[in-house]
Formats: sequence, C-alpha cells, structure tokens
Amino acid sequence: MSSPATAAPTGATPKEGKKRRGVSKMLYQVRAVFKKGGRSRTTATAQPAAPEPALMSPPPAPAAAPKVPQYEGATKIPRLQIHEERAKKLGSRFGLEIKPSEWHSTEGDVFRVEKGVRMRIHRECHRCHSAFGAGNECPNCQHKRCKNCTRYPVKRTDSEREANRTRREAAIRRNKENAPIIPSYDYSEKIILKRPGKAGGQDLVFKGKPRMRVRRNCHMCNSLITAHSKQARTCDNCGHRRCADCPRNPDAKKKYPYGYPNDEPGATFKGVHACHECKKKFPANAEDGTECRNCSHQKCADCPRVKPRKVEPEPDPDILESLRLRMEALRTTEV
Repeated sequence: MSSPATAAPTGATPKEGKKRRGVSKMLYQVRAVFKKGGRSRTTATAQPAAPEPALMSPPPAPAAAPKVPQYEGATKIPRLQIHEERAKKLGSRFGLEIKPSEWHSTEGDVFRVEKGVRMRIHRECHRCHSAFGAGNECPNCQHKRCKNCTRYPVKRTDSEREANRTRREAAIRRNKENAPIIPSYDYSEKIILKRPGKAGGQDLVFKGKPRMRVRRNCHMCNSLITAHSKQARTCDNCGHRRCADCPRNPDAKKKYPYGYPNDEPGATFKGVHACHECKKKFPANAEDGTECRNCSHQKCADCPRVKPRKVEPEPDPDILESLRLRMEALRTTEV
C-alpha cells in the first residue's frame, strides 16, 4: 500500500530540518511545504490506484551550503576551544570555576589569524650574526651591542613619522564615527584640579602652595616701587633708582647678607667687597684702607663688590653646642 511508504519521509522531515540553520533551514521548510501540498493533492485524486514507481518524482536535491569566506593565514578551530582557553585564564587569575557551556554558545567553528607582535624589536650581532637575547651582550661572541648591530624593524626617520601621522589623520577623517582616541598635548587651556566637596557642597580647587608677595618702598619718598619691568626698577614718584637702603617687606637680610639682587649700593649699606688678591671678604660697609685679615691688603678701588645672592645662613654655634651636650648625655658607657 502507498500510505506506509509516504509516512516515512514525512516523519524524517522535522529531524532533518532541526540540523539545518539560517537560510538553508528556511529554504528547506518552504520546499517541504510545497512538496507536502502537492503530495496531498495527488493522494486525494488518485487514492484508488497505487502510484507507479516510474512516475515518482526524484528526491529533492540538498540545499547548497553557504560559501565560507577565505582569509589569508586563518585556521579553523572549534569555538569550544576558545572559550575553554578564556575560562582557564580567568580561573587562574581570579580563582573562579567557569564552565564554557554556561558562559556562551560553544557550537560551530571560528577562524583564528596568527599575527606577529608589532612592537617587538630584534637585534643581530654584526660580528657573528647571532640574535641578541634580553641583555645587551651577544650570547655567542660576548660582543656588546653597538650601533653597527642590525635592528629589525629599522628605526623610522622624522619624515616617515610625519607621513604616518598624515596617514592616520586621513583615516580619522574617513572614519569619523569609529575614529581612534588620540591624546592631545595642547596645554593652551588652563587645567584646573578639583574634587567634589563634602555632602555635595562646593568643589575643592587646588590653588597650589601659598606664596608671600614681596613689596619694596622707596626710602626717599616712601612710595611703593612697582615691578612692572625687570630692567627699570625706579620709583614712579621721585625717579629714585632702587638701592640697598630701600626697605623690603618682608625682610630677608639673613638670606641675602650681601644685599638684594638688582639693587644699587646705598648710603647706609654700601655692600660687601672682597679682596682682589686673596678673594677674602671685607666686613660690611668697610671703608677704603681697611686691611684684609688674610693677606693684610688694604681695601682699594680694585676690590670688587660681592654680587648680591641668596646664601644659606650658617648654623648658630649655641645651638650646635646644645646638641653636642645632649648627645653626650645620651651616650652609654660600656661595662
């Protein structure tokens, strides 16, 4: 009879449809629907007579498999292998037990492309043509690495770097949506360092180390001397050139024993001079004819003035003596 013969392919159709995916599955289902409709019409009209085996239609040809794209240097590996490698790395790093089947779909295959490390630099000895290791000494002839040793890749010149920048900028213009992040080294805008305040209050702004403003007054008219120009340090009121007698607020005579920089000698403080023969310094405001304590030379017009500069003050001898006595008191005697 014909009914058992037709029941076998209809029962196998769902199992074969399950194995197919994507476009091939959809085409197979459409073909099965049309085939089933045609078979039902033929059985309804010609049910009394059995179908002749010569007039039966040939079995449908299997759907063509989708074309697999070809990639240069690509190897086909199962997807499960990649997920197992990732799960192993995460497990060894964070101490977790991850099953690849519970993580992602592990069915199918993927393509893997092996690429070389871009920034790895290889050097070769120019004497024995041996590759250098991690150190700067050749493992074969113990030659120290020099400029004659070949380098791969070759160091790029300035013109090549500029061409690379131009190429990257052109690529950024073409792909504005997926452009790479390039750091900006433009410091024209002032960068303000701040952090949020407590309980959502005003932000705390970093203002830097507090600095004291230095003011100089003219000792002739007691007017403030403005520092609008480093060259012209004169009083705007009386035109007096700033000298060592002009007071400074705050005072720092201990740091500047030879006078303040860019000051002219004054009538009260004439500065400190040094002997032009032995370079020994005279006392402050020493008059001409004062003998040098080192070579007994009398101060003359050739003795230069010591340039005003900042000098670290010498330690107080009383403080040093108190420290010495304290160390003596803490010293223990051996038994």
